[in-house]
Amino acid sequence: MDENENSQSPMTSYQYPKETVRKRQNSVQNSGGNVSSRFSRKSFKLDYRLEEDVTKSKKGKDGRFVNPWPTWKNISIPNVLRWLIMEKDHSSVPGSKEELDKELPVLKPYFISDPEEAGVREAGLRVTWLGHATLMVEMDELIFLTDPMFSSRASPSQYMGPKRFRRPPCTISELPRIDAVLISHNHYDHLDYGSVLALNERFGSELRWFVPLGLLDWMQKCGCENVIELDWWEENCVPGHDKVTFVFTPSQHWCKRTLMDDNKVLWGSWSVLGPWNRFFFTGDTGYCPAFEEIGKRFGPFDLAAIPIGAYEPRFVNVYFTRYDS
Repeated sequence: MDENENSQSPMTSYQYPKETVRKRQNSVQNSGGNVSSRFSRKSFKLDYRLEEDVTKSKKGKDGRFVNPWPTWKNISIPNVLRWLIMEKDHSSVPGSKEELDKELPVLKPYFISDPEEAGVREAGLRVTWLGHATLMVEMDELIFLTDPMFSSRASPSQYMGPKRFRRPPCTISELPRIDAVLISHNHYDHLDYGSVLALNERFGSELRWFVPLGLLDWMQKCGCENVIELDWWEENCVPGHDKVTFVFTPSQHWCKRTLMDDNKVLWGSWSVLGPWNRFFFTGDTGYCPAFEEIGKRFGPFDLAAIPIGAYEPRFVNVYFTRYDS
């Protein structure tokens, strides 16, 4: 986190520490009860096919998370630098605004303020792509965002660092009601500090954040109160919408925001399971055995959001190719 992030207001007295949240979840899970609170947890009646073995998250001797599959290859900085110097740019990104407008136009999204009046059924599934990995998903009477990124740069500073080619199609102030946000991992292009602040300012404690293990403290320092931190295969819901289950599922990736915090936060995908629809969001990932496990346990899905780009160099298996997808 940069100096601007650290300078934000400290946690207030009504924010729950990590231990409280985890114990709250575990106590309700063990009892099988349904608690009506900001950190409510329910024992969901899903066909999990529990006889199937699944891969649990794992930490190394240094206490940091690791990828538990043989498909993972450790990232070698010298190899990456050699690739950057020796290889040509195969991205084929248009070089002018005119070409970009033609190839990838930015269209104003149409948000429905009154679903009933618009004839939208409660069992419907509607997805709006808002750029990069940000989706607005409307399903089973809930609206949620994935990895919201509305800033110009994926960087600790908005004055330098990777800049987006296309502006977001809307602002956070133009969004309809949002019930939940799903975060897959903590890289700057998926966990955007400015977007987190803006969403929290607009929706406050009514907005539920689902985040990976190890990210709760960072979210609370941003002022977010309604945060649920999950390990792989753990689940939760939005209060008042118990029929829709949010499950944090595995992926093959890594986490880092500062020089020394490699893999202190878990990474993963999201399986959203409702009474009428099932939605899968991979986040960033390389192909690994986890997806067969997810498919056996929660599939088939009605819609899956899977990346198809940024997969070179191939010796770093942290992104899907279009064939993997």
